[in-house]
Amino acid sequence: MHMLSDAHIDAIDQTGRRILEKIGVKIMDPKIRERLKADGNAIDPVRGSVRLDRGWLDDQLARAPSQFTLCGREQRHDLLMGGGRVYFGNGGRVFQIHDITAGQVRPTLLRDVANTAALVDTLEHIRFYIIACQAYDLTPEHYHLNDFYHAFGRTTKHVMGGVDTLAGMRQMFDLAAAIAGGPQKLRDRPFVSVIANAISPLTLDAETISIMAFAGRKGIPLAFAPAPISGATAPASLAGTLAQLHAEALAGVALVQFLAPGAPVLYGAVASTMDLRTMDLAMGSVESAMINTASVALARRHHLPIYATAGLSDAKITDIQAGFEKGVSSLLLGRAGADFIHLAAGMLDSGNAIAYEQYVIDNELLGMIERILRGIDVSEETLALDCISQVGPGGNYILADHTVDHMFSEFFYPRLAVRQQYDRWVDQGRPTPLTRAKAMVDQYLQAPAWHLPADTVTRLRKRFPQIVDP
Repeated sequence: MHMLSDAHIDAIDQTGRRILEKIGVKIMDPKIRERLKADGNAIDPVRGSVRLDRGWLDDQLARAPSQFTLCGREQRHDLLMGGGRVYFGNGGRVFQIHDITAGQVRPTLLRDVANTAALVDTLEHIRFYIIACQAYDLTPEHYHLNDFYHAFGRTTKHVMGGVDTLAGMRQMFDLAAAIAGGPQKLRDRPFVSVIANAISPLTLDAETISIMAFAGRKGIPLAFAPAPISGATAPASLAGTLAQLHAEALAGVALVQFLAPGAPVLYGAVASTMDLRTMDLAMGSVESAMINTASVALARRHHLPIYATAGLSDAKITDIQAGFEKGVSSLLLGRAGADFIHLAAGMLDSGNAIAYEQYVIDNELLGMIERILRGIDVSEETLALDCISQVGPGGNYILADHTVDHMFSEFFYPRLAVRQQYDRWVDQGRPTPLTRAKAMVDQYLQAPAWHLPADTVTRLRKRFPQIVDP
């Protein structure tokens, strides 16, 4: 399901490597630029970019681990990267939240970080939590301390987030290490990770590089996530966008290994497109899904686990458009075997907004996709010849032991989809997936669980007096 032949994968891989060798990547940190030059790479005399030597690139990529674990604070939530499993999760930091039933939009607040983490903790098919939104009721210098504190408080699943500054990265690390019981215990079981972004095309700013270096040295897993836009910050052709994205992703992985050999890092792909008729962003386009799906094969080419993108929609509300855009991309990326698929839950409006109800709806969609990925179990038992013989022509299987034995393992049972007969549906008040999702949100957020012990909370609040409540 990679959408590319082996020959096309090779052509894109070779083009991406030629981009790094002949054009290079702009490194905005002069000290790192000089270190790269001293290690055998060239400075382009016209562009000032660092042209990465092919042998140097291969050496750095060979250092990157092909497998590592993004841990949960509970071991049952551990996520093995590079092990052949597919994990779906949410995404973030958006700036708006849609109250779909009220038809209102408002800025996101700290309570929305806590609530979305609580929803993800409850929703079984959303396997990890990414800090979902910007808390407008916080001052910038305390964003990350409070974001991550309330995320850790509301979920024991793996937590990932973007950090804006090295100071914010240090805040997050100190907080996580204090919860883990020290830096070494956090290194042993990293239950938190961070996102670093390239600036497409082919640019890395100094603050991002400092965050990458810090994360690598401390053993905090990192997703390096180029986000090129076809026709805007990347070529309009899908192959051209893939070649540039691949170059950016390989450069990021290589730089992490140069700064911290052996550090756990995910090859990232967050590609999107423009509607070039109107110049509107089209993150839910089928072409965005195709590019991100094809990226899985490019990451696999270098034995790198991938941080991939699916589940985005340009729809403004939870509607039919949201359903078909999310369904197509999530199924494509799942079938391609991407390791860590973010943005797959809760998102609307071209990645600019979230909605609580959308988390619940997407959880059901992801459950259906996970059922598809599990496939059809074919064995002597499931072929059911003995059962068919016992029932015989004209019989039925409703009360057969075989039916009871397999009714829960074979089928996915939705909680939102409407399946009852029409008259019963009317008698029940004409429920829809959206009304059912709203009721589930109200239930889940009525008294969400708190996952940090009281003595830990007391210790953290004493050490970090900048922590506030939503």
